[in-house]
Amino acid sequence: MKKHLFRISRFAILLLSLTGITNWVWGADTPAIIPKPVSLELLKGSFTLNPKTVCYLSQDSLLTDWNIFQKDIFKATGFTIPIKGSSRPHEKNIIVLHTLTQLDTVLGKEGYRLWVSPEKVEIWANTSAGIFYGLQTLLQLLPPEVESHEHITGQSWTIPCVRITDYPRFQWRGLMLDVSRHFFTKQEVEAYIDEMARFKFNVFHWHLSDDNGWRIEIKGLAKLTSVGAWRVSRTGDFGTFEPPQPGEPANDGGYYTQDDIREVVAYAAQRHITILPEIDVPAHSLALIASYPNLSCTGLPYAVNPGSPFYRWLDNVLCTGNDSTYIVLDTIFAQIARLFPDPYIHVGGDEAYKGFWAQDPRDQAVMKAHGLHTLEELQSYFEKRVEQIVTSHGKKMIGWDEILEGGLAPEAAVMSWRGIQGGIAAAQQHHDVVMSPWGHCYLDLYQGDPLVEPKTYGMLRLDSCYLYDPVPPGVDSSYILGIQGNLWTEHVPNLRHAEYMTWPRAMAIAEVGWTPLAEKNWVDFIHRVEALFPRLDAQQVKYSTSMYQPIIQAVRDSLTAELEAKLSTQVPGLTIYYSFDGTNPDNFYPAYPGHPLPFPKGATELRVVSYRGAQRMSPIIVITKDQLRQRF
Repeated sequence: MKKHLFRISRFAILLLSLTGITNWVWGADTPAIIPKPVSLELLKGSFTLNPKTVCYLSQDSLLTDWNIFQKDIFKATGFTIPIKGSSRPHEKNIIVLHTLTQLDTVLGKEGYRLWVSPEKVEIWANTSAGIFYGLQTLLQLLPPEVESHEHITGQSWTIPCVRITDYPRFQWRGLMLDVSRHFFTKQEVEAYIDEMARFKFNVFHWHLSDDNGWRIEIKGLAKLTSVGAWRVSRTGDFGTFEPPQPGEPANDGGYYTQDDIREVVAYAAQRHITILPEIDVPAHSLALIASYPNLSCTGLPYAVNPGSPFYRWLDNVLCTGNDSTYIVLDTIFAQIARLFPDPYIHVGGDEAYKGFWAQDPRDQAVMKAHGLHTLEELQSYFEKRVEQIVTSHGKKMIGWDEILEGGLAPEAAVMSWRGIQGGIAAAQQHHDVVMSPWGHCYLDLYQGDPLVEPKTYGMLRLDSCYLYDPVPPGVDSSYILGIQGNLWTEHVPNLRHAEYMTWPRAMAIAEVGWTPLAEKNWVDFIHRVEALFPRLDAQQVKYSTSMYQPIIQAVRDSLTAELEAKLSTQVPGLTIYYSFDGTNPDNFYPAYPGHPLPFPKGATELRVVSYRGAQRMSPIIVITKDQLRQRF
């Protein structure tokens, strides 16, 4: 049987770049799978899924994994694949799922081997997780129409013959969804988990509390949901909203009952995703403080914040010298520990304004009693007490990298968000680390030009996600658990926009977390992303095409110091067309020549658009000369 092994060296990619062949696509016949498998051989022929196909399971425990696959394909195919007993030798038109009786050390806990021949499909794995991931790859091998919510008639459900060996690079491959700034229903959370599962994520970080809403029922602390889960309604630019007015009803929000939590935890577990719960303390606690004002330094009656500016004049930080703080947290974390099987509880720890601690006699008494000299050490005292609470309930603590300040609690893990330095410092102290630096992993940032994107802040383009390596130079990789993308929702009011901000950047994060570093290839990744867009269309999942947009940078001529526009694209093979005369450019206009463009005399704006051949790929971006000048 003839085999075609699709690989390409870094030298070949460099050579193509230097020779100007920028529209070349690697392995155009190779199946588009994200994350890219460790090893993929494309074989001759195909397997066709049809109503006569039969499935065999080596263990009954694989039934849940198979049923999820069946559910995923049923609406489009219109048929179910029956499960039979033991397969017979030489039987055809079958799918066989094997959990191995003898450990395959190459595959580990989550790896799999997938072999598709014209007669059968076989998946081998050490665990059901590996079988599930093999089925997710099998799903991506089917035509994109298989993701449709409607029955497709006349479609041939062919799968290319392949031999795949695959396993993840990192054990932690996560996405975070903030449900405090905007509430997402249980069904919406489950839909987001479904999307994660397609790309082999295995941690869903659930940000359940913040200044803008408390989202989980805690028995014995009823005000957390009767008060803390609700705020006044506002629409527009989050962070600039008018504060709550006297007598204004708090009717915007929601929360999850403990039964809701159990259902979502079980739903995620069926898809081999563990849920990391976060209760953000000591700061970002205004919803908690609005429910129980005695927990702050001031004790003042605050309302849940609707998205109004308040930093440093409104106390959203728990009092470290108040015994009630730890009693309440013990109640909360005890119930969190019982609800979530994940070994970790995330305790936040970020962005704690310490000015109120400096003025509060109880906090000052703690500092004096324990010989603490700085407010950072006072936060460390708080974090160590919280860790004692967390560990007393059988869990391990993880927090944002600020928990390093003043000394890290003994068994704590760190999620490094402000950059990579926190992760480096934690690993050097032999603490486990999840790398989540905002410049590579914050999905709430702009992914294209702010002139044509929904309002947010910062910038994180697709290539910045993909080209990131979570293991910093010189750091022992055994302390790097993995990578996580974070979606904060100040500017994300609904699930459709959450999807838009997540995909395809989370595809890049998925591949960083799964695929060996040596197998990553930007040009090939773009090819596969584009091939998967029709799948998202069929799923009715919203995604961004911002990767096609021209990138506009401000530069100055080295001789005249005159303002010029430097243009580029992330995606190879695109041509940028431009105009300075106020008309909308298309592919009959001047093409960007490859060097910065000076503004002609009298011109006040530049308009740019990208094309691939005759196909327009981006919106027209209009930037004034003054706006460009501000980009220095």
